[in-house]
Amino acid sequence: MTDTETSTNDVKQTIAKLPIAAAIVALIGIADAVFLTVEHYAAEPVPCGAGFDCEMVLTSPYATLSGFVGNIPVLGDVPLSVLGAAAYFVAFSLALLAAFGDKRMWKLYGVQVTLMACFSGLLIYVQAALIHAFCQYCLISAATTLTLFLIYLLSIFTKPKSQ
Repeated sequence: MTDTETSTNDVKQTIAKLPIAAAIVALIGIADAVFLTVEHYAAEPVPCGAGFDCEMVLTSPYATLSGFVGNIPVLGDVPLSVLGAAAYFVAFSLALLAAFGDKRMWKLYGVQVTLMACFSGLLIYVQAALIHAFCQYCLISAATTLTLFLIYLLSIFTKPKSQ
């Protein structure tokens, strides 16, 4: 085996490991989002570290989706953490399918985490500019999403070169 073939095989093995890493990271996101969802519906205050104001963020109007048709509530107050849990589950599922060899799922994963990263950026802006407070769990979610996005970018830049 030549050095070029060995190098190409090493890159392929690294790429094969990235979907598994993404699936594991997505599980962290699922856990964070499910925790926040349970706390929301239990109406319990979320324990928050020094320097954070989780209650201000999690009880702000930006923390839920409210939908009305006329005066009839359609969505009620669905916390964004429900959408986050669903998004992380989709990312987890796509990464797992890609890990088992379906390359199309990895491309869909890339679209999914790109959208998630953009939305996380928007939510960080909302915390900083509109609420003037930060929630540590929201920042953990943003860091998790950024990690998922970086894993996808890494897969793009470590593709083996055609010979």
